[in-house]
Amino acid sequence: MPCEGCMERDNVSTGATMEFLLLGFSELLYLRALLFLIFLILHLVTLAGNTMIFMAVVLEPSRPPMLFFLCQLSAIELCYALVIVPKELLSLAVAGGSSTISFLGCAVQMHLFVALGGAECFLLAAMSFDRFVAICQPLRYAAVMSEGLCLRLALLCVLGAFAVALGLTAAVFRLPFCRSRRIDHFFCDVPAVLHLACTHSYTSELPLLAACVLLLLLPFLLILASYVCIAAALSRITSSVGRGKAFSTCISHLAITLLHYGCATFIYIRPKSGYSPARDKVVSLVYTNITPLMYPLIYSLRNKEIRVILRKMLRRRKIAQVN
Repeated sequence: MPCEGCMERDNVSTGATMEFLLLGFSELLYLRALLFLIFLILHLVTLAGNTMIFMAVVLEPSRPPMLFFLCQLSAIELCYALVIVPKELLSLAVAGGSSTISFLGCAVQMHLFVALGGAECFLLAAMSFDRFVAICQPLRYAAVMSEGLCLRLALLCVLGAFAVALGLTAAVFRLPFCRSRRIDHFFCDVPAVLHLACTHSYTSELPLLAACVLLLLLPFLLILASYVCIAAALSRITSSVGRGKAFSTCISHLAITLLHYGCATFIYIRPKSGYSPARDKVVSLVYTNITPLMYPLIYSLRNKEIRVILRKMLRRRKIAQVN
């Protein structure tokens, strides 16, 4: 049996051409056709819902900051779904329920997945700041939340997340993979790939911990601070109607924040020893298939401005068809 050091040297020399085997749902082959149909329908509905919101906001001549951020959120969810779900569907379409992915392809998928998820975390923090200014400083809202500030915040969310994701991905794929190349997952998730590394020290987990602090903890603290201030402002409103109306503008954002942070915290904020492939795949199914579908539903049902511009878009389409 070759020594660990020999396997590490072999890994370094052949890493560029190495392939991983994504096991996917190979243990559920008898449900393959049903799962494929369910995930395909969810994927198409997710793409349709987020595309509709994205196009409706883009075509709207006047966009308040919250709609601008919502447009960016829909764009992120579209990319998010396209990065993960096609490979998931492919693994269900092939005979064995598993599929291969190259070393580079796995790294690219992980980077895009972490970057888009991180950009969403930062964007949720920016949206909470928008709600803070709208409720706590309503007279200064137009001056503070200018178009220039919104653009800078949107750019900072994307660039910051992509930079952190690049550092995390580089750190993960520099590790020696001397165990089986079989990833018990349907995509190259960080814990699943880290589980294959043959290092036993906690230093291999430090990049993931640093990324969690930057992408999860820091935005969460900003969101928490915003809502503490919002709660204090709402407590000073004497009218229950006014308080309810002000709080209703935050419900959609709160629901999405809880969905996103609940799944991400469960998967990533834990030691490597707590990795459970079956449990992780179930939670991953939720945040790669269900939550992107829920976002447009939550906003279209709860946000009056979204409902108005969607009706406008549908009316314009009917008029165009008649003409």
